[in-house]
Amino acid sequence: MVKWTLVYTKQAQKDAKKLTSAGLQIKTQQLLKIIESNPFDKTPPYEKLVGDLEGAYSRRINIQHRIVYQVYQKEKVIKIIRMWTHYE
Repeated sequence: MVKWTLVYTKQAQKDAKKLTSAGLQIKTQQLLKIIESNPFDKTPPYEKLVGDLEGAYSRRINIQHRIVYQVYQKEKVIKIIRMWTHYE
Protein backbone atom coordinates (compact mmCIF):
# COMPACT_ATOMS: atom_id res chain seq x y z
CA MET A 1 0.00 0.00 0.00
CA VAL A 2 1.32 3.41 -0.97
CA LYS A 3 1.69 5.95 1.81
CA TRP A 4 0.96 9.52 0.84
CA THR A 5 2.47 12.53 2.59
CA LEU A 6 0.12 15.28 3.74
CA VAL A 7 1.36 18.87 3.64
CA TYR A 8 -0.68 21.81 4.90
CA THR A 9 -0.86 25.39 3.66
CA LYS A 10 -0.72 28.17 6.27
CA GLN A 11 -4.44 28.70 5.67
CA ALA A 12 -5.17 25.01 6.34
CA GLN A 13 -3.22 25.25 9.60
CA LYS A 14 -5.38 28.22 10.66
CA ASP A 15 -8.49 26.31 9.59
CA ALA A 16 -7.48 23.35 11.79
CA LYS A 17 -7.68 25.60 14.86
CA LYS A 18 -11.19 26.73 13.87
CA LEU A 19 -12.28 23.11 13.37
CA THR A 20 -11.07 22.20 16.84
CA SER A 21 -13.06 25.03 18.42
CA ALA A 22 -16.10 24.05 16.33
CA GLY A 23 -15.91 20.44 17.59
CA LEU A 24 -15.18 19.00 14.13
CA GLN A 25 -11.68 17.72 14.84
CA ILE A 26 -12.55 14.01 15.04
CA LYS A 27 -14.55 14.01 11.78
CA THR A 28 -11.75 15.96 10.07
CA GLN A 29 -9.07 13.53 11.32
CA GLN A 30 -11.10 10.59 9.97
CA LEU A 31 -11.33 12.24 6.55
CA LEU A 32 -7.61 13.09 6.52
CA LYS A 33 -6.79 9.42 7.25
CA ILE A 34 -8.94 8.32 4.28
CA ILE A 35 -7.32 10.92 2.01
CA GLU A 36 -3.84 9.95 3.22
CA SER A 37 -4.37 6.25 2.49
CA ASN A 38 -6.07 6.86 -0.89
CA PRO A 39 -6.92 10.38 -2.09
CA PHE A 40 -9.26 8.89 -4.73
CA ASP A 41 -11.20 6.54 -2.43
CA LYS A 42 -14.88 6.75 -3.39
CA THR A 43 -16.15 6.76 0.20
CA PRO A 44 -17.00 9.38 1.26
CA PRO A 45 -17.48 10.90 -2.20
CA TYR A 46 -15.18 13.66 -3.38
CA GLU A 47 -15.69 16.37 -5.99
CA LYS A 48 -13.29 17.60 -8.64
CA LEU A 49 -13.23 21.36 -8.40
CA VAL A 50 -13.42 23.83 -11.28
CA GLY A 51 -12.65 27.52 -11.71
CA ASP A 52 -9.99 29.00 -9.42
CA LEU A 53 -9.45 25.62 -7.77
CA GLU A 54 -9.35 23.49 -10.92
CA GLY A 55 -7.18 20.44 -10.35
CA ALA A 56 -8.12 20.29 -6.66
CA TYR A 57 -10.61 18.02 -4.92
CA SER A 58 -12.94 18.52 -2.01
CA ARG A 59 -14.64 16.33 0.58
CA ARG A 60 -17.34 17.44 2.96
CA ILE A 61 -16.61 17.60 6.69
CA ASN A 62 -20.24 18.62 7.21
CA ILE A 63 -22.86 20.63 5.28
CA GLN A 64 -20.88 23.86 5.57
CA HIS A 65 -17.21 22.88 5.78
CA ARG A 66 -15.00 20.89 3.44
CA ILE A 67 -11.41 19.78 2.98
CA VAL A 68 -9.91 21.08 -0.26
CA TYR A 69 -6.76 19.34 -1.46
CA GLN A 70 -4.46 18.83 -4.43
CA VAL A 71 -2.80 15.54 -5.33
CA TYR A 72 0.76 15.34 -6.67
CA GLN A 73 0.95 11.74 -7.88
CA LYS A 74 4.65 11.56 -8.82
CA GLU A 75 5.75 12.91 -5.44
CA LYS A 76 3.04 11.01 -3.51
CA VAL A 77 2.14 14.28 -1.79
CA ILE A 78 -1.30 15.62 -0.93
CA LYS A 79 -1.46 19.35 -0.28
CA ILE A 80 -4.29 20.34 2.06
CA ILE A 81 -5.37 23.81 0.91
CA ARG A 82 -8.38 24.54 3.10
CA MET A 83 -10.32 22.82 5.86
CA TRP A 84 -13.04 25.39 6.46
CA THR A 85 -15.89 26.85 4.45
CA HIS A 86 -14.92 28.64 1.28
CA TYR A 87 -18.06 30.79 1.51
CA GLU A 88 -16.51 33.33 3.91
